[in-house]
Amino acid sequence: MAIDDELLNRVTWKIPNALALVGSRSGDERNAMTTSWITQLSMEPVLVGVGIDNSAVTRRLIADGGSFSVNLWDATDTKVFVKFSKPATDADGALNGRPVRDGVTGVPIFDDAVAWFECEVRQSLDLGTHTLFIGEVVDAGIRDDEARPASMADTRMKYGGVKRGGH
Repeated sequence: MAIDDELLNRVTWKIPNALALVGSRSGDERNAMTTSWITQLSMEPVLVGVGIDNSAVTRRLIADGGSFSVNLWDATDTKVFVKFSKPATDADGALNGRPVRDGVTGVPIFDDAVAWFECEVRQSLDLGTHTLFIGEVVDAGIRDDEARPASMADTRMKYGGVKRGGH
């Protein structure tokens, strides 16, 4: 029995998802992108998985560079996610005008993130349209412990289900 694509989209869009900027780097090329497919996978070691579209610049940079950062953002400042739906402009110590610094692995960490963690890739799995990168947390920080990190529910954004126009 086939499930209607519209129904499948509506159901998968109801999965509660964090919304974050994933930073990546390979050599001198840096990028960050909006993502909502993030989850902790293990406690010993602490492993986090991110699902990255196979056509994204970030996918190539994580695969080549071997690390990534997850930058959680304040739920009251979600406009940032729209700017990172396309490859970022890297200039003057900032990505899309948002200041970044290099983490311990060299990936960008956003100064404005309410919390962040940095991972070294331990495994990757091509799952069709996306690659699951499993990273071990090697560094982390909190800038604002009182802020509530953004989730998809804080925006009008929708991601998941089946491919549709523009995706």
